[in-house]
Amino acid sequence: MTRSAAAQPQSPKQAVPPALAAAASDFEDYLRIERGAAVATVKAYRRVVRAYVARLAAAGINTPSQVRPRDVTDALQAVSDSGVGASTLHRALAAIRHFHRFCLREKLAPSNPATLVDGPRRGLALPRALPAEFVTALIESASGGSPAQLRDRAILELLYSSGLRVSELVGLDLDDVDLEDRIVRCLGKGGKERLVPLGRPAAEAVARWVREGRPAMVRRGRGSAAVFVSARGQRLSRQSAWKTVKTHAAKVDPEARVFPHALRHSFATHLVAGGADLRVVQEALGHARLSTTQVYTLVSRETLKDVYESAHPRGRRSGPRARAERPPAD
Repeated sequence: MTRSAAAQPQSPKQAVPPALAAAASDFEDYLRIERGAAVATVKAYRRVVRAYVARLAAAGINTPSQVRPRDVTDALQAVSDSGVGASTLHRALAAIRHFHRFCLREKLAPSNPATLVDGPRRGLALPRALPAEFVTALIESASGGSPAQLRDRAILELLYSSGLRVSELVGLDLDDVDLEDRIVRCLGKGGKERLVPLGRPAAEAVARWVREGRPAMVRRGRGSAAVFVSARGQRLSRQSAWKTVKTHAAKVDPEARVFPHALRHSFATHLVAGGADLRVVQEALGHARLSTTQVYTLVSRETLKDVYESAHPRGRRSGPRARAERPPAD
């Protein structure tokens, strides 16, 4: 069997050699125990690395020390051939590089072959923020006094007011929310704790849910410390929180595709557009690097340019003729 077979899926009957299987298993333990990586990160890396070592095994490779840059390239090519996008390939390469870095650290290999492999080129993906008017309509669509309606309103208000990830939202316990001082304590990626302020409407929505809606749902279960619970009284799942956002977005626009992360992007974009200090936004979002937060300044510049071109008398898209046919760029 040739090394080019690394680009082919593993046969279901073919076992991964013990050395590769052990390295993949130890890498997963390292991520979970030593690095304290988020559960979602561990699952994503495990999926990539297990598929990767399966392809290596199909190529006749038995140990991490036998892997060469070409084997990494062939494995990534197999992933690319399945039709995934550039972002998925970059995430796969990041997981593979991390795996080989671990193997090098544990002296399972003399070098990291993945460092010599480049990912595909990709453009800068700007985060998609929702217009403020849409966000307002989205939140207002969750009205009513039933426990489910109160919960949905609190979820939407909190996501937009705090910029929490959906996993952080459903992970909140009652002790994590200080409604008097309007502060939320959450655990972000890597178990990093941060404090995020709340707007008054969000604090009031959460307070009403906790006071009037939550007790009815908790009674149906065995009791839970979670802020947001399901109809059975159990901690709300990420999937249910996603469904809440999508359901109410459809009320505003049936054609809209809105996910919880869009509210996080909107939170950051609207803060930056309103003049908020970038480091304050970084702290609120829980970004480890300021460069990650800086993408929101690009979004604001794009918005500024669009407004200028549409509204200024000498803007490219202003005037009847310009609206009918935009001239080509010089």
